[in-house]
Amino acid sequence: MRTIAIGDIHGCSKALDGLLQILDPQPADCLVFLGDYVDRGPDSRGVIDMLLELEGRCKTVFLRGNHEIMFSGVLRGLEPTLWMQNGGSQTLTSYGGLLDHVPDRHREFLQNCVPHYETEKSMFVHANYVADLPLDQQPDLALYWEHLNDRWPEPHVSGKHVYCGHTPQTGGQIGWYSHFTCIDTCCFGGNWLTAVDVDSWESWQVSRQGHLRENWRLLKKIVQKIRKNARRYRS
Repeated sequence: MRTIAIGDIHGCSKALDGLLQILDPQPADCLVFLGDYVDRGPDSRGVIDMLLELEGRCKTVFLRGNHEIMFSGVLRGLEPTLWMQNGGSQTLTSYGGLLDHVPDRHREFLQNCVPHYETEKSMFVHANYVADLPLDQQPDLALYWEHLNDRWPEPHVSGKHVYCGHTPQTGGQIGWYSHFTCIDTCCFGGNWLTAVDVDSWESWQVSRQGHLRENWRLLKKIVQKIRKNARRYRS
């Protein structure tokens, strides 16, 4: 069984499709999606369709990102300006330009996303966390909105390694740090969609068009060195 964290998708359905083909998830696998499925990219509707279909293939965990919060708010009748300024216009276009075209299944999907997830060794959040608070006491500001450059997180009191998205990583490289890993590698901006196996630390990156990163073998050697240094620091 694998537990695989997947970073911010932002409407890049071709990237998601390509990544899932490479991962080939099996029924015993658990895929943990770190939020921000919609906005900015061209096909938010297609992304949610794909995620709903995936539920029948393996265990899935869908975290709530700040873009799901904005989209859900607009669907409930809140003022749409902030959402539209942050990629909502692309999402609306993917639904034919009308909120009435958003299917009930998609509305339910947005409502059912969870704020966080935890395993024996790992924690998963969308954006950030407060180091001395358990997951069920984390403030919304940290979970959904706070970037890593707003407040650099200390190691969590649980001792667990934390996986997050939300903060785009420079050049599309995975943010490997001693006590947390950031895998928002800015697919919609021309970089990569990233997945990481949290037990083996094996990782995969695909382009916006769904192609595996060409120089990934070389990069994996570099990443292995970073991992060794991180383990040495943690021990």
